[in-house]
Amino acid sequence: MHASLMKAVICRAYGPPDVLQLIQLPVPQPRDHELLVRVRASSVNSGDVRIRSLGVPPLARPFMRLALGWSRPRQPIPGIVFAGTVEQTGAKVTQFRPGDQVYGLRGIRMGAYADYLCVAQKSMVARMPANATFGEAAALPFGGHTALHFLQKASLPARPNARVLVYGATGAVGTAALQLARHWGARVTAVCRAAGRDLVTRLGAADTIAYDQEDFTQTPGRFDLIFDAVGKTSRRQCAHLLAAGGRWCTVGGLEVANEKKEQLELLRDLYEQGHYQAVIDRVYPLEEIVEAHRYVDTGRKQGNVVVEL
Repeated sequence: MHASLMKAVICRAYGPPDVLQLIQLPVPQPRDHELLVRVRASSVNSGDVRIRSLGVPPLARPFMRLALGWSRPRQPIPGIVFAGTVEQTGAKVTQFRPGDQVYGLRGIRMGAYADYLCVAQKSMVARMPANATFGEAAALPFGGHTALHFLQKASLPARPNARVLVYGATGAVGTAALQLARHWGARVTAVCRAAGRDLVTRLGAADTIAYDQEDFTQTPGRFDLIFDAVGKTSRRQCAHLLAAGGRWCTVGGLEVANEKKEQLELLRDLYEQGHYQAVIDRVYPLEEIVEAHRYVDTGRKQGNVVVEL
């Protein structure tokens, strides 16, 4: 049986990494349709940083405050990705049982920076890949879910041999988009720092452009899809690089990736079949969550930063 208290990180205000504090809280109890998950791993991605710091353009901040909480997060425990073991199930749960290894995505419901988490069985939770560790499973959903949303919206799965440029190809979303585009038969040009060239080549990029050494907008290539995985480009800046009928899309707008459980199931299947891999830069214990956020704030991470509990 689980303990009555758990370690949890709380965020009492918006701001730098130091606003995060490790405290003890009561273990939550699952309702009828919920699972109590013993969290074994989470992650720190751009979404976590954006929520903690309110790091959005000024015009979007009032909307974000309305969604998350005006002066501080309404949900005090951050963490939008989890992987762990089902500890207990509510009376009406039929899809999972204690002992199942699961992973998932919380979005603005958050709560994953804690030893225990209650999640509804119909929410973004699925059995994690059988061949993944908890840390690897926690490195899959955030980037994978975001990349799937934008690439599927651009009809990439139905366009074999598409020419795709991924800007910011070494981040959590970029590494996911690169792998998914390759899986669907695209020829991918990866735009990243020179230090990331080995990584994106290993993940299947046919061409690389180091943006700290050259101007990617001067490439002679023309692309069916340009996907900005970090929100640093504009349509105007990229328009001349698009082939006829080509599309530009970015994570930098106000569009929120839709949440479908099938996305987690697809990522699991691709991982189990060896078509998709976890890209992990660093691993921190929960006790070093402030340091983990500080590292992500540098903008230098490649892939995912995993937090182990």
